[in-house]
Amino acid sequence: MEGTMQIVFGILAGLLGLYSLLIIIRIILTWFSDGQFGTAAGVLTLITDPYLDWWRQRLNLRAGYLDLSPIIAMAALSVAQTICSAIAQTGRFTLGLLLAVCLSALWSAVSFLLGFCLVVLVLRLIAYLIDADMFGIFWRIIDSISKPIQYRVSRIIFGKRIVRFTTSIIFSILVLTALWLGGSVAIQLVSDFLFRVSF
Repeated sequence: MEGTMQIVFGILAGLLGLYSLLIIIRIILTWFSDGQFGTAAGVLTLITDPYLDWWRQRLNLRAGYLDLSPIIAMAALSVAQTICSAIAQTGRFTLGLLLAVCLSALWSAVSFLLGFCLVVLVLRLIAYLIDADMFGIFWRIIDSISKPIQYRVSRIIFGKRIVRFTTSIIFSILVLTALWLGGSVAIQLVSDFLFRVSF
């Protein structure tokens, strides 16, 4: 019985991994014009869009040009796939395993957002240092995303004091980097502990 369960969950983990790959391809295709990929793109849309739309309808995570709901959708698939893989390997399911997987998936989403914010802030700092033309569409998008991030982090660090742009953005980058690295270590330690605990 245990061997059959491991096989079934192994197949489920494989199918979830394949579906995740299809969603990644679908997300990448949205960066290009709709009619460029023909029937294959249409079939892919029929397979993946109902799942992605379900998350979009429940979570309004649109920030300007960006729709962040696919990150949560991918995190949910990752949780399910990791649980199925763990059951396929060990033949058992524990509450510790569930908590460890959910915590790791949640951190993956947070880590992605922190990494994205860091990239945007670094690009904005580079634009400032090279005196880039901020009227181009790319730099306007970077500027519109970086301003709220920089403002919030600066308010936490400096309160209501007025600081120079470079000071503000450098401290924002340092704080987000510390959160990213510290959070990764802490989550890994807690997840390893939970994974070993059988309750």
